[in-house]
Amino acid sequence: MMYTCRCIKLTAIAAATLAALATLTPAQAAEDEDIVQLTKPESSVEAGIGYVNKDNQRFGQYNGLKDNGVYGLLDLNVVRRDDATGTWLKLSGRNLGLDNRELRFEHNQQGNWGYFVEYGQTPRYNPLDVNTRLVGAGTSAQTINGAAARYNLEMKTQRDALSLGAEKIFIGGFSVQVRFKNEEKDGARMYGQGTPGTINFLTDPINQTTRQLDVVLAYTGERLQLSGGYYGTTFENRNNLLNVTGGITGQTPMALPPDNQSHQLYLGGGYSFTSTTRGTFNAAYTHQTQNDTFIVLPTLGGRTDLGGVVDTKLLQAGITSRPLPKLSLLGNLRYEDRPDRTPIDRYNTPGGTQNGNNEPRSIRSLTGKAEAGYALPMGFRLTGGFDYDQRNRNFSPVRVVSAREETEEKSWRAELRRSMSETTTGALSYVHSDRDGSPFLTTRRNDGTFGANLIAPPHLADRKRDKIRLSVNWEPTEELSLQFFADEALDKYESRTVLGMGPNNGKARNYAVDGSYRFSPEWQATAWYSRNETRADQATCATLTVDAVTGAMTCPASQAANLRNVGDAFGLGLHGKPLERMEIGTDVSYSDINDEYRQRALTGAAVTSLPDVSTKLTSLKVFAKYAIQKNAGIRLNYIYDRVSTNDWTWTNFTYSDGTSVFQNPNQKVHFVGVSYFYRWQ
Repeated sequence: MMYTCRCIKLTAIAAATLAALATLTPAQAAEDEDIVQLTKPESSVEAGIGYVNKDNQRFGQYNGLKDNGVYGLLDLNVVRRDDATGTWLKLSGRNLGLDNRELRFEHNQQGNWGYFVEYGQTPRYNPLDVNTRLVGAGTSAQTINGAAARYNLEMKTQRDALSLGAEKIFIGGFSVQVRFKNEEKDGARMYGQGTPGTINFLTDPINQTTRQLDVVLAYTGERLQLSGGYYGTTFENRNNLLNVTGGITGQTPMALPPDNQSHQLYLGGGYSFTSTTRGTFNAAYTHQTQNDTFIVLPTLGGRTDLGGVVDTKLLQAGITSRPLPKLSLLGNLRYEDRPDRTPIDRYNTPGGTQNGNNEPRSIRSLTGKAEAGYALPMGFRLTGGFDYDQRNRNFSPVRVVSAREETEEKSWRAELRRSMSETTTGALSYVHSDRDGSPFLTTRRNDGTFGANLIAPPHLADRKRDKIRLSVNWEPTEELSLQFFADEALDKYESRTVLGMGPNNGKARNYAVDGSYRFSPEWQATAWYSRNETRADQATCATLTVDAVTGAMTCPASQAANLRNVGDAFGLGLHGKPLERMEIGTDVSYSDINDEYRQRALTGAAVTSLPDVSTKLTSLKVFAKYAIQKNAGIRLNYIYDRVSTNDWTWTNFTYSDGTSVFQNPNQKVHFVGVSYFYRWQ
């Protein structure tokens, strides 16, 4: 009797549950399914094969799909949850059959503890074809023209990164996190040696290790939050030199990037003074060193290593407040001091515009921001702000280019934002910046006479910038959404001389529009277009003469260039379900990037401008998924990728040793992948 009653009760409960589910609306059913996904997430695995129709240089540069042939495809995502303890176990893998594979194992108890192990691999194939007679490519001993016949050299670098991490949360809002990453980078890339008129081809033999350690102690309270710890890095290069046979006299061995280290202690946090006022702060001290032993005899001054030391101090404080319902305030101040304490010594024979010494570069910066926003009638909101940026640098009196020790930039900005209707919002902003600084230093030659001091580098020159921006967001219906963005910036540089040398004017324009439309719950389309244009006008002196005694400069022949970069890009996407068991999607994108030089002679003999460069990128991606059963099915992927360029830089470029470098100006690649997927809970 008791057994029979129990069955009757369970049957009644099940019937009631089925009846309740049957009465759910589609929205309620979807919400209920989302809850199930959070508590009992789905695991999946997808395996198949892919085919690339031809060898290529660009399409497979970072994923390994660069050679004609068949590739393995494997993705997985395994998730397990112990409801009794709230413990999660996750194993995820991406592109496991390709060169850019990722694998991660994670185990945690929500709100208590957790740890993970992660492995990632990133390749990079050289996008250029190299034909050479170099012997020993990729090693630390190379011979120029050592091979009897020329051959095609393929170069590649690969990063293998292993990351470990753990976290523990304690009672009272305290927690500790530890992260460690070890990255091995191996392979070869283009390198060389040269003097005026001679450039020889070599390869950079890469065998490097980078390690990172981050230990974070944190506290989270009702008002106070703190986070501090240690962050350290080390870089080790197992190839510290390159021995070259048959190259330029006196340029062997060649030093490669030296070992270095960095150690940082930091503390940051925030405090809520009231429900409407909050302050934040950050403080850090970083000690960086480079003391790897030189590969050759001591320097002219007797040093056997650089002894490089850079100590950086950082302090930052900020506050946000809403003292009135319609008024919001923001303030932020940041100070960074980076003194370069590397000893100064003589490394080269003095002469001309150099005294043979290294030049440590110390930089001290002070930046600040103040902002206020106020809600006006009729849905308007006005925001005004002031930004300040001051930077101090040191320079050697013996140098090639002009320099100033201090620059100061002030920016005033205003923005007017309004909700024009329930479906439309827009904003219009304006920024004016003005940069100047201390007097430019007098350039000296090594013998004490005056040197060239005509052109101010763009990042040091006096400049006025005006920038205006407009943005509109329109959502007339739940199905349609449109966004528009446009800005324009004008730069005016003030030349240091009556000759008008250096940067003169600059201009930047950016436009973008994108939208999406949902035809039905099963079908959605997206579209976007953007245009970016950057211009820079500059002038230089072709035959500068300097009076070594008075410092007077004359320029009998000068040249100008009107540089312009223009990029147009658009894209379309369509995703939907034509059948209950089928899902399809397609995305197409196209971009056209043009670089223009427009060089001309202002005085003196005519000059021929460099030819323009145009690069076009086209990508088409299509997928289709068909469910053979509820939790399993087949997926088809197709990709068409095309790169077209007339870049003359690497059009049969030839080194002095005869090595030639070139690229295919028109590359078309087709990729087809077929895979089987299976899902379970």
